[in-house]
Amino acid sequence: MPGDELEISKTAIWVAAARAIGAREPDPAARNPDRLVEQLLGDPSQLSLHHPVVDALGKSYEGAMQDIEVAGLVRAMTERTRFIDEALERAVSDGITQCLILGAGFDSHAYRFQQLLAHVRTYEVDRPQTSAFKRRRVDAALGGPPANLTYVVADLEREDLPHALVRHGYDLAQPTFVIMEGVSMYVREAPLRTTLRFLGAHAPGSSIVFDFATRAMIDGLKALDIEKIPPPARPPIERFLNMIRLEPWVFGIPLGSEMEFLRGLGLELRRILTIGSEESVRRYLTRADGTIVGAEAHARAEAMRGSMQQRLTATLEPAQREQAEAAMREQARQNTYQIAEAHVQEAAA
Repeated sequence: MPGDELEISKTAIWVAAARAIGAREPDPAARNPDRLVEQLLGDPSQLSLHHPVVDALGKSYEGAMQDIEVAGLVRAMTERTRFIDEALERAVSDGITQCLILGAGFDSHAYRFQQLLAHVRTYEVDRPQTSAFKRRRVDAALGGPPANLTYVVADLEREDLPHALVRHGYDLAQPTFVIMEGVSMYVREAPLRTTLRFLGAHAPGSSIVFDFATRAMIDGLKALDIEKIPPPARPPIERFLNMIRLEPWVFGIPLGSEMEFLRGLGLELRRILTIGSEESVRRYLTRADGTIVGAEAHARAEAMRGSMQQRLTATLEPAQREQAEAAMREQARQNTYQIAEAHVQEAAA
């Protein structure tokens, strides 16, 4: 996990900037609903991350979405945010009385949904530096937190989460909704299982929404040789690797084993969605007129990817080329990024 060199989480800034850009989409049918995150970020020049997505905050929405790297993350964060918002609204309708936001970063649910969560005790958990910066921004931009919100400083890798929460009045007996957004890939398997097992021990009616990488994605990052990447594709990858140097991706769930993985921790998988899939694009990125957010940049990205694959296989014999192309398709299938909603298992009768 990150050491003392890490201050404000750079990955938290990265995804928050993408949400802020997505919130500028004119059509509410395909807009990122996080209308407050740009206020929470504040002046982009004062942030500790220099990245095209952060730089794009100073551009027009149309100009920002011409950048392949920016558009790709904006699209993914819009899908992720809207999936989580829907799950939260269902949970409140089902009667939760407590909400827990782990690795809160610049999460805005406690502020955007003040009316919906008025009778729901809410807790935000994050590491000291990011939490302190967030609280300063909440005071400056929003006039302070809602009365039902409690900040908890804790590190999922190093601290006893239940103990930290109970010290602040948290109650496992309350039906609870847990948001674990952009967290699972940064936590080693053992502490992640401990956290999920703790969540699985909550009261009946509790649920969790979380995103995760596949095991293949994690293994691919570990084995990545940047020198073997065609030069045109290197800059975005190098920027990503540099950004996660102090916040490495360390855990992924093997593709297809999500239900079994969760069941062993007291959780029942209810919904799962692949970010960037046809279903996800249809549900969350399609405007009222049928056009799709970031379609032009996405098409250029796909064309570039296809061109690079052709370059990599151009010198191969036909049989070898077919095998290589099949391997690339399988690699693409395995390297998926997903989001899921799971519920606490009902006790056996």
